[in-house]
Amino acid sequence: MHVIIAGESVPIDRSVFVDLLENSVVNGRAPYLHALEKSKIQYSELLKLARKAEVPHPLFFASPAVVQAQLRTKTAKLLQGVAPDTFTVNTRTTVKLRDVELIVKDLLRKQELARKHDSTLVKNKVVGLLRKPRPTVREDAEALIKAIGLDREAIRQARKKESALELIIEQLEANQVLVSRSVRGYMPQLIEVHFSGMTVRDSKVPYIFLTGGDHGDFQEPYGRQIFTLVLMTVLVARGIFAPVSYDANSTAPDAGREYDIVGEILMPAADLQRITFEDLDAVKAMADVFKVTPSALTVRAMRLGSLTPLTAAGYLRTLEDEFRARAKTPAHQPKTVNAIRKYSGRELTRRMLLAVEERRLSAREFCRVVCLNRIGPSDLGELKAALR
Repeated sequence: MHVIIAGESVPIDRSVFVDLLENSVVNGRAPYLHALEKSKIQYSELLKLARKAEVPHPLFFASPAVVQAQLRTKTAKLLQGVAPDTFTVNTRTTVKLRDVELIVKDLLRKQELARKHDSTLVKNKVVGLLRKPRPTVREDAEALIKAIGLDREAIRQARKKESALELIIEQLEANQVLVSRSVRGYMPQLIEVHFSGMTVRDSKVPYIFLTGGDHGDFQEPYGRQIFTLVLMTVLVARGIFAPVSYDANSTAPDAGREYDIVGEILMPAADLQRITFEDLDAVKAMADVFKVTPSALTVRAMRLGSLTPLTAAGYLRTLEDEFRARAKTPAHQPKTVNAIRKYSGRELTRRMLLAVEERRLSAREFCRVVCLNRIGPSDLGELKAALR
């Protein structure tokens, strides 16, 4: 195929063009598809595609052997942080690396920045903590709670589920487990697949990336995010680093050990087995106490024998109908500094701001890696205030 540069036609290898872009975020975009159809592309369009896919544009003019070597290097680096297979619970949803590649690369860059500029970091005690299962799920749950310093009572006493979520994030980040949450328009890549999040490997600062939006299982967002966050914490402790997808409404008899550990952390069997769930209103009331969704509590109660499968299925159908009937709350665009804090994570942002203040890191490099150049050095005071 040909690249049109200043009216001149320059030949490139079609296989190189495909290999560099087919497994990237631009593989469905019109300029890419038109180029394949016509076997030609304007140089300006090629530059735009290369920039969006984070591909150095000189590679398009290289030999297939050189390009394949570069792709192998890129894939190897990505797989150091995230395995290609999706960790799933009762769902067939899978995530391809190209669906999250730019986010993975960005979080890897942030981890590298933290390791380079923060000498206080130590080996993470959560990573691999549950790699070897203890005799019971309860023992695994208690070991993780102790390691992180989670306080079940504090979670339950939180006024709202949103507050409980922030409390759990605070404890994780106090233990060098960084938490990134999706913010549309402030990430290097638009997420176009339904999945729960992912865990990104690092021996000191592992990242948990938590998606937002609609997961297709009719769950209110903060309660679902709490369950998802704890599930991904369990995966970090099990040494599993991968995209994560699960069906929160599934009543399958065996959801897996990781899922059961989450249930024991948030809704301990000893507590639930003392409760009589007379109707769905009772389930909703206790879900507010445990800071989970009514659906999650319904499934947990069914697994513990406190609800019959038939009753649980009826409750789940009713909850789904109620969720569908809810008035949609229009999404609002956050302030830029708040979006940066949410996506990069409060702790990573705080630590790297300190490195800037102590002149271990330049303000320009901070803005490039932590803020993705959304703000400049003159705005760092406002960002620091947003962390309080």
